[in-house]
Amino acid sequence: MPSFSLRLFSLFSLFVLLLNSCAPQSSTAPSTGAHTDETQSEAERLQEIAERVTIIRDDFGVGHIYAKTDADAVFGLLYAQAEDDFPRVERNYIWAIGRLAEVEGEAALYSDLRARLYMSEEEARAAYAAAPQWLQELCDAFADGLNYYLAQHPEVSPRLLSRFEPWMPFYFFEGSIGGDIEQIPLRGIETFYSQVQEMERSVPLATQSPRPMPMLADGSAPNALAHTIFEEPVGSNGIALDGSRTASGDTMLLINPHTSFYFRGEYQMVSEEGLNAYGAVTWGQFFIYQGFNEHTGWMHTSTAADFIDEFVEDVVRVDDKLLYRYGEELRPVEVTEVTLKVKTDNGLEERRFPAYHTHHGPITHSQDGRWAVTRINWDPVNALQQSYLRMKTANYAEFREMMNIRTNSSNNTVFADSEGNIAYFHGNFMPRRDPQFDYQHPVDGSNPATDWQGVHEVDETVMIVNPVNGWLQNSNSTPFTVAGDNSPRREDYPTYMAPDAENFRAKHSIPLLEAAHDVTLDTLLDLAY
Repeated sequence: MPSFSLRLFSLFSLFVLLLNSCAPQSSTAPSTGAHTDETQSEAERLQEIAERVTIIRDDFGVGHIYAKTDADAVFGLLYAQAEDDFPRVERNYIWAIGRLAEVEGEAALYSDLRARLYMSEEEARAAYAAAPQWLQELCDAFADGLNYYLAQHPEVSPRLLSRFEPWMPFYFFEGSIGGDIEQIPLRGIETFYSQVQEMERSVPLATQSPRPMPMLADGSAPNALAHTIFEEPVGSNGIALDGSRTASGDTMLLINPHTSFYFRGEYQMVSEEGLNAYGAVTWGQFFIYQGFNEHTGWMHTSTAADFIDEFVEDVVRVDDKLLYRYGEELRPVEVTEVTLKVKTDNGLEERRFPAYHTHHGPITHSQDGRWAVTRINWDPVNALQQSYLRMKTANYAEFREMMNIRTNSSNNTVFADSEGNIAYFHGNFMPRRDPQFDYQHPVDGSNPATDWQGVHEVDETVMIVNPVNGWLQNSNSTPFTVAGDNSPRREDYPTYMAPDAENFRAKHSIPLLEAAHDVTLDTLLDLAY
């Protein structure tokens, strides 16, 4: 039996409101094998860690994890998550590492291929090896917490993952709904890779003239990403108030994420190394996606900021080699092999695919006969660091420094701290592009001018700190009304930074906030509804 101390207590009032709108979903859960001398020594090691961790469940069942080190807190967090919903924790990693077809069959094959196009297991292991020691320790604790849970619960039968590994989180660093990789349509991947031999045979010889970009009749290039960005049925709402708007004179932050009831759990993580954070955790991750600590609070809404681009390549053949045009050069297409397993009526079957990469990224689809790359932000080591360090910021200055890592792609952030600051960041990772090209559509990958030119500094993105009106709001909406008349101005930014439209939730919130004074926890709750 685990040595965790388990107790109950009544939840105290919090300065942050966490309002979760609900729409139930479902899920499912191989026990560990017989103990050898080696596994017995591991069992003793895991038991020692467990004795440094206390998990307290409050009256609502929320887990509060108290531990000696941050790594111990991660160990306890993953154990608590497994107690709450191991099937969802496991499925998230089966999906993330590209093994879903092994349990769900043919329908998941191209989801697995998508995952492996962006990172192989070898690359994930290399990412772990390249991570700073403190992050490696957290990833070790992630695996240890789940493996300890399985060792203590032989009655639990995982669908696939009987052992978790510390490289796995490098596949699953995005905590939001509709994360970066999910915005890449599986239809295009399936269409291309299901007929990959025909695609190779259709590649022209290098002696032929460069091919023009495919164009639609209206002059705009087709966009395989059109209509795939996640559209929430209602939407998330974030509000920050400074002391001029509150009865106490303190800042207040409304965190109102709209996900399914079962998409995230809720936890507190406390360690003797300064960690003390509470909030929502996406199943299987070791950081609080949105929530608060003793001094700062952060809320995320989904963004429409343009952080994904398609590069249409001009691939040609020279003898038996595939190359692609880049300016005056012919560069080799990198070709590797991906082997996947698929559950069938006859057991597991292997499926092998070639995987093609240019310097822009993996080939994900074809565009009127030309091969196309979908480029996303794929920087797992820095992304995991940013997601974890966010929890330990003590004020706006530290939070702003953390944002300099610039790996948060799909989220806007509403922020407040105990020093009286409020802030809004529209996205975070934002590629710098040549404004002569319209990146709302695919661009010509053979033209070096279309390449990303680094990443915008945080101060160059759409953001605002401490507006004079004393409030900020965002509801998956344009940042140009985030502070009413004191909002950033559209004309000061490239179009790709904020193509978001206004919506009725944001429009309705503005007059409510303009009229809000002497706000208390109860009146903020009333305003939210």
